[in-house]
Amino acid sequence: MLDVRRLRLLSDLHRLGTIAAVAEARTYTPSAVSQQLAALEREAGVPLLERTGRRVAFTAAGQILVRHTETVLAALEEADAAIAAVRTGPAGPVRIGAFPSAMRTLLPPVLVALGREHPALELTVTELDPVAVPAALLERSLDVGLLNDYDIAPAEADPALDSVPLLEETVYLAEPVATATGALDDVSDMPWISATSGTLCHEVTLRVCRAAGFTPQARHHADDFATVLALVAAGQGVSLVPELAAASPPAEVRLTALPTRRRTRIAFRRGAAAHPAVAAVIAALHAATREGRASTILGTRSSL
Repeated sequence: MLDVRRLRLLSDLHRLGTIAAVAEARTYTPSAVSQQLAALEREAGVPLLERTGRRVAFTAAGQILVRHTETVLAALEEADAAIAAVRTGPAGPVRIGAFPSAMRTLLPPVLVALGREHPALELTVTELDPVAVPAALLERSLDVGLLNDYDIAPAEADPALDSVPLLEETVYLAEPVATATGALDDVSDMPWISATSGTLCHEVTLRVCRAAGFTPQARHHADDFATVLALVAAGQGVSLVPELAAASPPAEVRLTALPTRRRTRIAFRRGAAAHPAVAAVIAALHAATREGRASTILGTRSSL
């Protein structure tokens, strides 16, 4: 019989690429990970990995077992969800990961609603870059996480995760009021306030500007949208800001809607959708964007 804990390590290795990365993610030593994978090979009765120096590659049998492991882990999540559903209602710990603009706008009313409707839930929220959410879900440090991408930079789905759409936001060109023209074509020579190189927001800025026929020249780099808007208000440049982050812009900032959209999804481990705690969080997040709260968060910004 194959050990499920060792199958998780095999899946981690396929996702992360190195034994050292698996050891770091699981807080094991590399030698402990290697020993567990060697034990899994003995259980399987065939070589699963080929080792060349410090590198490892999956054999054909290893690739087959990884594919089946994803199905096994999803089935275990479904079983856990079914058992949890036997209880009277959502209860126990549920860990939610969200990006900063969602933490400020969506999560507070969600937490209030969940606390009122499901007092047996033990809610924990962590601010997390969407890039880090898939790993956190698979490492079981999160139960629900918010992911986002942009129509101009779509993300690839992780086969070990499931997700449902939550919202789409307008992306705005943010300019100092004193020099604002409201046209992307007119800011090609302006200094830009850009996210850190390598982040999704940085890539989106590059793609939007290049589609308009120019490459933005970054003067400042900031990943927090409140900081970005403060710099724009101070006349330090222009930037792109999604709607959640632009709910209350400084008076010195003019926002112009662009055709680009940011898309947010609620992600969870494959098979976990029916878990009462996960289902309760999903329902509360949808309610927060659908009801009166959403009108103040994502309302039509006709005056901008």
